Amino acid sequence: MRNKKGIFATSLFAFVFWILFVLQDINIFKIDIQEVIVGLIVSVIIGYFTCPLFIKEDGTWLFKENRFFRLIAYIPFYTVALMKANIDVAKRALSKNVKINPGIVKIPTELVSDYGLSMLANSITLTPGTIVMDIIEEDGKNYLYVHWIDVETEEEDKAGEIIKGDFENRIRGIFK
Repeated sequence: MRNKKGIFATSLFAFVFWILFVLQDINIFKIDIQEVIVGLIVSVIIGYFTCPLFIKEDGTWLFKENRFFRLIAYIPFYTVALMKANIDVAKRALSKNVKINPGIVKIPTELVSDYGLSMLANSITLTPGTIVMDIIEEDGKNYLYVHWIDVETEEEDKAGEIIKGDFENRIRGIFK
């Protein structure tokens, strides 16, 4: 027996993305009801078959404890961090005296959920100047190995503070 809340949540997620993709190609005032119905049916089918891949326990976890609003608030926060990192890397690339000290650092994280670790790793990797190479667990604690364009310190905690910034705290609010 499949989780009904999980099917609903996965179907809703698929339908929202379908709407976002379809609205790029059509006029919002001329939406055909048949397209919406077909999109809804396909989303429910996708939700039914892919629910076990996305939802492990509770399909409505995102709508509890303000997690959805924290996720929405993460988007502008990450956008600003992304722009700052892009400017920093552009300055390095365009300057005559290139200041880089590339290296790999190991940083600790308090996140334990797979989704939280994935979001943190992707946030770090998508920010120019850093790439998460691996996530490992040692002695019950998770660590990320990060290739960093300018290693300022090799001390795990200090490097973690610089690289993760406030990403980890905000992600912890979403994926407890």
